[in-house]
Formats: sequence, structure tokens, C-alpha cells
Amino acid sequence: MLSRPIAFAQIWKSWFSSHSLIGNKNIILMGPPGAGKTTVGRIVGQKLACPVIDIDDDVLETTWNMSVSEKLQDVGNEQFLEEEGKALLNFSASGSVISLTGSNPMHSAGMQHMKKNGILVYLDVPATVIMSRLQSVKVDRIVGQSPGTSLKDILQFRRQFYKRWYDIRVLCGGDIAAEDVAEKVLDAVKRYQNSEMETFTSTRSSRSGKSVGKRSHKYFSDVVIEGLAPDGGLFVPEKGLPKFTAGEWQSLIEVTYIERAQVMLERCIHPVDIPASNLAKIIGTAYGENFTCSKVAPVRHLAGNQFLLELFHGPTASFKDFALQMVPHIFAYCIPRSCNYLVLVATSGDTGSAVLDGFSRLDGTDRQRIAVLNFFPEDGVSPIQKSQMIGCQKENAWSIGVKSDFDFCQTAIKQIFTNSDYTGFLTVEYGTALAAANSINWARLLPQIVYHASAYLDLVHQGIVSFGSPVDVCIPTGNFGNILAALYAKMMGIPIRKCICASNENNVLTDFIRTGVYDLRGRKLIPTFSPAVDILKSSNLERYLYLIANEDGQVVTQLYNQLENQGHFQLQKDLLDKLQQDLVAGWCSEEDCLAAIHSVYSTTGYILDTHTAVAKVVADRLQDRTCPVIISSTAHYSKFAPAILRALRIAEINQNPLSQLHLLSSYSPLPPVHWGLLDTLKKKGNEDHQVCAADMSMLMSHIEALIQNHFM
Repeated sequence: MLSRPIAFAQIWKSWFSSHSLIGNKNIILMGPPGAGKTTVGRIVGQKLACPVIDIDDDVLETTWNMSVSEKLQDVGNEQFLEEEGKALLNFSASGSVISLTGSNPMHSAGMQHMKKNGILVYLDVPATVIMSRLQSVKVDRIVGQSPGTSLKDILQFRRQFYKRWYDIRVLCGGDIAAEDVAEKVLDAVKRYQNSEMETFTSTRSSRSGKSVGKRSHKYFSDVVIEGLAPDGGLFVPEKGLPKFTAGEWQSLIEVTYIERAQVMLERCIHPVDIPASNLAKIIGTAYGENFTCSKVAPVRHLAGNQFLLELFHGPTASFKDFALQMVPHIFAYCIPRSCNYLVLVATSGDTGSAVLDGFSRLDGTDRQRIAVLNFFPEDGVSPIQKSQMIGCQKENAWSIGVKSDFDFCQTAIKQIFTNSDYTGFLTVEYGTALAAANSINWARLLPQIVYHASAYLDLVHQGIVSFGSPVDVCIPTGNFGNILAALYAKMMGIPIRKCICASNENNVLTDFIRTGVYDLRGRKLIPTFSPAVDILKSSNLERYLYLIANEDGQVVTQLYNQLENQGHFQLQKDLLDKLQQDLVAGWCSEEDCLAAIHSVYSTTGYILDTHTAVAKVVADRLQDRTCPVIISSTAHYSKFAPAILRALRIAEINQNPLSQLHLLSSYSPLPPVHWGLLDTLKKKGNEDHQVCAADMSMLMSHIEALIQNHFM
């Protein structure tokens, strides 16, 4: 038995915690009829020891002196919504838990009034569950349902209103108990009230804060703007990524890609950084009309147990569009209005056109204060990729070819960011700060996690697997960002068994995953048909090593210092064992890559791009066929027309990129030639771009010249 002083202290602590959670604010529960708002509201109120108000019982019926059903019958649907809204406008409360009616969110003025002093919590219950609950209590009509409109249709119609108003979404999938929903509501409100729960640290910071750099609190907005940590490490969330329950994942099986993205990113981005309503606009803009396929990232059966995750339906025809149609809008939302920003990018091919296209789509005001400069290896990308990057140049977006390889471009940008004298000079002299849009930026990774999760949910939806059954994923890997996103999806609860890392002849990652030795000594970059994989220093590997090193930045720092100074490092056995639980790796020769393209086209009529062919070859060798394997199709074959035409054994190849695409199109391939590429290549002036030597001072002078031309 507790002693009296201890018992009193615990009671006081409990009361203070509950009171401080909401203070004078209301927790306002919102959702469709049958979502459990009233029951959950009572439980939350009991836990917080605060008043509970049910709008139906305690406000509407008291105001009208009649039941809700009688009022509806008396005035009809449209007038009922108006009368209901008026009642909300005349209602006030503080420090209470309030359960709205299912139709309250359809009255704009009433909801604006409620939102002024409340945190709106949306109980998001799958439509199938709502239908089942309503049928069990013999409800077949609800407010706003006109003759000839089904219950399912009216529930779907109402979702737009719930989405418009909520501050917090609570997923309520399956047969979750009201008590558990109440706990989720309280946890969500605590998160909403305390943004300091979600801070970021560097992969090179020690737990004590005494190593490479002190641990300082950085928030999502900070890491989006800063890109690279001051100590040279990469930003990661201090408490890791959120984990979804099986029921929460299952509630996303029936919904659209955009809805899945919204739910997942809400849990990864604190609403203080980007409120749910703003995030919804960003996601809708990114994945709406800009993608040619309504499914955004469809999964297509290839053969046997192999499935293709098609990631090339965006405007620039590669997986980079998933992040780079969204990141510019996130960046524009997060940055302060008092400064101009120049975004620096290094690309091995696909990132360049994607980042140029994404930032050029910002509205006029944002284009004036945000510009992007893309460095690419002048002779290290395909002719179509180069034409595309040059063709995507706009008033705030430029490309410069560098007479070197991707590793030089990427290293140069890292050195520029960590040169505080130079970045300080740009800020003082020109009022311009630098930012990064490469996959070292945390905001680049988050949208990639979504499509790996969505691919699995699509397989469940198609009946290929039941939820919980494992899949493997095989990903052509250069900078390690895409495969890291798959590993993050696994951490968040998607049952991925193995991530298969597919390399081309630049197979440093294959050797590393097999042996634990990362060795760049004596290695020369080999130009291949799959240029996005032509990388020797894989930046995002650092984030994964930080994870398996139990988030010990000192270990990561030692490894990367050794790589920088000696050209190699070796993992200890315990770290290699952890790595090999997640990853297997293989590589593909140029001949095997072309042979795979020819073989798949001959048997299916489908054309793989060169990167997807690399993954296909490696998947054939390493996957044991005991579960499905999802192969990431990271680019459209149109970007690599010469290699594709060679693989298809077409003898006469015109050197003009546009002619090459027309020739491919004449074969009526699956999928069709990419419309965005055709449009870009038809533009005049694609040959105009600047080229510079592989010299840091030259790159820095180009940066200054661009700043002067655009911002001054």
C-alpha cells in the first residue's frame, strides 16, 4: 500500500499532467457516424478528469428541445446542417472533451468557431468498418444523404470535410477497442502539444554530446533548410521513425497513394513544422496532375514471383520525382521569408532534371527567392539525360556540366557546405544561404519510404500476399537512399524480409555487404549503361551504419574519418552480422544487363530500363523464390534509348535523342514512350549550358555569378 504522501504526490502529478495536456483548450473529436466519438470522448474525459460534452445530446437536443432525428425530419437535410452550424456558433467551452456530430464538419463557420479554442482530432476509421457498424445498429441513412445516394457514397463525400479541419489524425483500423483509441488520442495530443519530442541529430554526434559536435536540438524545418549537419554528418531523427501497428497498415490497404502518403508523412513531420492541412496541399500538388498514372506508383506483375514497382510516371521519368515534386514545396514552406536561398545539387543523371523541374514549378513569389544550381558530370550521363537537364532549365533553375565524375560533384558540394567562411560570406555579401536537395537532405528520403510501403499494401490489396506475409525488395543502388528508404519502411512495420542491393560494375557496395570492407583504394569509376548506379561513395550508407551501430556517432565518425584519410574501412563482426540480417547484394555486368532487357522484351513485350535490368539480373540470382520480390523500376527506358536499342538488337541508331524515342515508339512497347521526355526534347535551345573544370574555385565562382544574376 502506498504511503499517504507518496499517494498524494502521484495523484497531484496525474492531475497536473492531465491539466497541462489541454489547459483551457478543448479536445474535439471528429469523424463519421459510427467512428466511436462519444464512447472515446467519455474515456478520454475520465482519464483527464475533465468535462465531457456530446454535441448531439448536450447541445443540439437541449437547444432544440427535440431529438436530432425529429429535427432532421422537421426541417430537411440542408436546413438541418444550417441549424446545426448555428448551434455550434452559439456554443463555447474550455478544458473539455467534445464529441462532434458526423455532420458538424460540413458547416464552415461553425468549425472555424470550434477550431479557435480546440485541438481537432479526426478518428479515421475505414469505410468498410463504418458500414459494418452502422448496419449492425440498423442505420441505413445519415444527414445529407439524398434519395439515390448510397451510404458508402455519402461517407466518402464527407471525408473531404474531415480532412479540411483536423489538426491530428488517429487511425482506427480493424476491431480496435475504444479504450485503445482513447490512449491513441491522448498520445497524439501529447505529441501535438510537444514538438520537442521530435528533434534531429547528426550521424556523427555522440550520445554524450562530447564527440565530433555537441548535440543541439534541430527540428524538421531546420534539417530541411540546412541539409548537411555542421559536423559533416547527416541528420536523423533522435527517436527514430514512428512504427505503425498491423491494424493501422491494414486501414491503408483500400485507400489511394496520396492518402497513404498523407497518413505516413503526418506521423513523420510534426504539425508545428507543417500542419496537416498544409501538408495535404503539398502532397496533392506533388502527386496530382504531375503524374501520368492515377495510381502514382503502380505495382505490375512481371513473371513468376517478381513484381515491378513502377517509379517513372512523374514528369521527368524517374523515381527522383517522388521526392522532388514535393521537397521544393516543403522547402518553400519551411524557410524564413527574410533570406534568399540557393539550392545546390549534384547528380549522376536523374536527380538533376527532377530537381530542376520540381523547383521551377514553385509559384512566382517563391521562384524569386529560391533558385537551384545543378552540377552533373559532363561526360557521365546519357545523352537524353543531359538534354533533359538542359531542357528543364528555367528562370530559377540552371545546370552546369563538370569535367569529372559524380563523386567529385557530390564531394565538392559537401565541402562547400562545411566551409563556414564561404557560406558566411554569401550570407553577408549577398543575403543568400545555401541549401541541399540531394538525398543527403532528410526531406528527400521521407517520400521514398511511402512508395515502398505502398507497394506492399498494393500486393495485399491484389491478393498476392496476406498482410504480415513477407516480401523481398530488390533495388538498383548507387547513393543508398532508395534502399535505405525500404529499410526505413521495414522499421515502420512493413514486413520486408531482405533488401537486395543491386550494383553494376561499380560494385563497391556488393563487396562491402558481402565482406564488411568498404574499400575505395585503386577503384576507378566505370561509366556504364546504368549511370545512376555509377557511384563509389554512397552517402546515405552513413545513416544505415548509424542505425546498426546503435546510434553511436563516434563509431560512424571513426569509420568515415578512416575512409577519408585511408580510402577504406572495415566493420566489426557484430555490425556486419546486423547488416547481413537486412541486406544481401549482387552485381550485374553490362552484357547481362542488355541480355536481360532483350529477354524480358522477347517474352513479355515489356521494356526494362538499364537500372531495372541490373536489379532483375541480381534478383534472379539471389532471391530464393519463397516469397514475392518487388523490383524497383527506378527510371523509364526512354531515358536510355541508345542502350535499349542496342539491347533490342536494332542495328541503325540515329544519334539524335528525339529520333531514338520515335524509333522506340514505333515498336508499340510496354509501357509507352514517356510523354514528358518527348515534350522536353522537342523544346529548342537544349544545347545551351555552361561547362566548368573539376576545380573547387571554379564551382564557387559559378555559384557567386548565379546569385548575382538571380537575386541582386
